[in-house]
Amino acid sequence: MVNAGGATPAGTRRYADRMKPVAASEHFRQLSGLSASSIGLGTYLGHWDDHTDQMYQEATKRAVELGCNVIDSAINYRFQRSERAIGAALKQLFDSGKARRDEIIVATKGGFFAFDGEPPRDSNRWVKEYLIDTGAALPGDIVDSHCMSPSYLENQLSRSIQNLGLETIDIYYIHNPETQLDGVSEDEFLARLRAAFEFLEQAAALGRIQVYGTATWNGYRQSQESRGHLDLAQIESVARDVAGSDHHFRVIQLPYNLGMPEALTIANQIVEGDQLSTLEAATRLDIAVMCSASISQGRLTQNLPDSVGKALTGLVTDGQRAIQFVRSTPGVTTALVGMAQRSHVEENLMVARIPPAPIEDFLAIFGDHDTE
Repeated sequence: MVNAGGATPAGTRRYADRMKPVAASEHFRQLSGLSASSIGLGTYLGHWDDHTDQMYQEATKRAVELGCNVIDSAINYRFQRSERAIGAALKQLFDSGKARRDEIIVATKGGFFAFDGEPPRDSNRWVKEYLIDTGAALPGDIVDSHCMSPSYLENQLSRSIQNLGLETIDIYYIHNPETQLDGVSEDEFLARLRAAFEFLEQAAALGRIQVYGTATWNGYRQSQESRGHLDLAQIESVARDVAGSDHHFRVIQLPYNLGMPEALTIANQIVEGDQLSTLEAATRLDIAVMCSASISQGRLTQNLPDSVGKALTGLVTDGQRAIQFVRSTPGVTTALVGMAQRSHVEENLMVARIPPAPIEDFLAIFGDHDTE
């Protein structure tokens, strides 16, 4: 079975070795023993049509050919169609022998409602018929079209495995868990998070996932006083309480780019009494960091300040410089970039050919500004 199992240390190392003609050795970083590319393919944007499906299939295959072995999605992206496009592309890669299952790190997310193929005519009726009436979700567990109860995660994980055509998903995220804080107390939120982690630890024990994490938008970027702030050390302690030091909570995802540098510049986390940035806290807790919105959905592909070009040399386009900024930041594992077009994949993966920027060049972007 070509899609059996998940990514392995030996498989991802084999992939990294095979990519030496097109990728610098520093392009690959460690993630729970796996060799993960510093640039990953994101699949959020695009219309829910066959043409976009085909574009994502071609983009995925080309990305793997050019040194990208981190593929990121979510079940609700394009109404499950992004997962299915990735699944189709991976099957073609595996069937053709151009890649093996143990070489590719596949990540997806569950939490938000995931309609099937297109928006339903009556979303409330759809939720009742497919979630409430089936027992996948209880009304009291839902906050703003979001649910992370064990029954809902079971439903979504099973669908994601089917959509992707895989036996094992390498990274499974709870998608924007901070959404729950809009409707429940902090104590209730932590209780729900614990129940979710218990389910995900069971999924890991069964080989359905390898590691899990939280993929957020605001949670790790907000001030500690904000209602939706997520305390990374506290969340890690929940996982530790559930499964001990061998827990599988090993990855987080958050936006980080030249225009949204909070993960680096705001010390909004406390670990062992030290006030740290999210990137520093993750490093201290041995948690990998995947950065979404590396080019801010295309907004950072032009008109960057001259200081960025002077600091990040060896690159041709502003989009490449924006990606280089993210992957050069200490503590970042992978810069995720949404790429549905083959030409964008080819342009962006050119960055993999050079090492990350030296720390002195990286810091020159900030000039006299304090990054602590």
